[in-house]
Amino acid sequence: MDLFETPESIRVAILGSTGSIGTQALEVVRAYPERFQVVALAAGSDTAALMAQAKEFDVKLLGIVNGPLDVPDDVVVFEGSDSAERVVQESDAHLVLNAVVGSAGLKATMATILAGKTLALANKESLVAGGELVMSKTFEGQLRPVDSEHSSLWQLLDELPPDRVRRVLLTGSGGPFRGRTTADLGEVTVAGALNHPVWAMGPKISVDSSTLMNKGLEVIEAHYLFGLTYDEITVVIHPQGMVHGMVEAMDGSVFAHAAPPDMRLPIQLAMAYPDRLGAPSDREGKPGGRIDWSAPQSMTFEPPDLDTFRCLALAFEAGRKGGTFPAVLNAANEIAVEAFIAERLDYLGIPSIVETVLERHEGCEPSLEAILEQDAWARSEAKSLIKSRSLV
Repeated sequence: MDLFETPESIRVAILGSTGSIGTQALEVVRAYPERFQVVALAAGSDTAALMAQAKEFDVKLLGIVNGPLDVPDDVVVFEGSDSAERVVQESDAHLVLNAVVGSAGLKATMATILAGKTLALANKESLVAGGELVMSKTFEGQLRPVDSEHSSLWQLLDELPPDRVRRVLLTGSGGPFRGRTTADLGEVTVAGALNHPVWAMGPKISVDSSTLMNKGLEVIEAHYLFGLTYDEITVVIHPQGMVHGMVEAMDGSVFAHAAPPDMRLPIQLAMAYPDRLGAPSDREGKPGGRIDWSAPQSMTFEPPDLDTFRCLALAFEAGRKGGTFPAVLNAANEIAVEAFIAERLDYLGIPSIVETVLERHEGCEPSLEAILEQDAWARSEAKSLIKSRSLV
């Protein structure tokens, strides 16, 4: 079958199926059972949720990082850190949705690409850590972005020739601490950082959104996805969360993509492309799922505060340096955020740890082996720094 023909039923493998993106992808499958067939699922440690999903969708190929799973004889299970990668290699999926959290998703991304399967990518760390490597192995049309911001730019840039684009504008809500000072951030609690004003997300990405690191990682993603320089990417704070991306043409015209803040929209577009499926609110019969243009709407935009939210500035810096610097940025941040959530590190310690690790990094060419090696180095450095801070 031609990879880009629309089959009667698209076979889908969902990696990170028990997380926020994975569960919403399964909502799309439930809504369109005639369009999608789930043939493989992989998760981190939520065995109960994974087993319930496998039973509901009659899935016979599973992966779990932290098992074991007690399954019937006709179900194949891969366990361990390479379980998602093995699931990709062994499944007959047309499309793999990679919603694994963190740099662990890079191997699964590479396995998907090398297997010639279509990749719906929600694991931003794949491009942050290995963007040069990933894009060099990807053929045209193989990768479909799932992040709402990159999905919006993907749609907008499809309509505008590259030589007519001056820059793209990535929007972000600003998180729960927009307008706060550095002194204010010294009092931030875990609960406060997890309380995102617009999106319902997992713990790690919620904290990243609050520090603006999430936006910084998206900047690096956009660089690789769309072949843009860092001077051609601008971050704009948009608290209402309705405009997900904008493209400025050479003549100053700005094209914007607006939609309700519902992740099922970019998920289902990536899964069904080039088709557009119905609005989630319509099939649920719920009000408020579309932007109500018959009522007054207020949309505001402002520049980010790079002095207070240092993580965004650090991401631009690491991106411009290139090589393995983005991988180190991401790895150090993962460890720092993990420590903050576990209440072993204060909130302002997150950018401090990341900056120090970046300062100690010498950089090298980003082969897969080098990326994994420097990822491990950065994690070790970050853990040592966090431990020394706790002893002070």
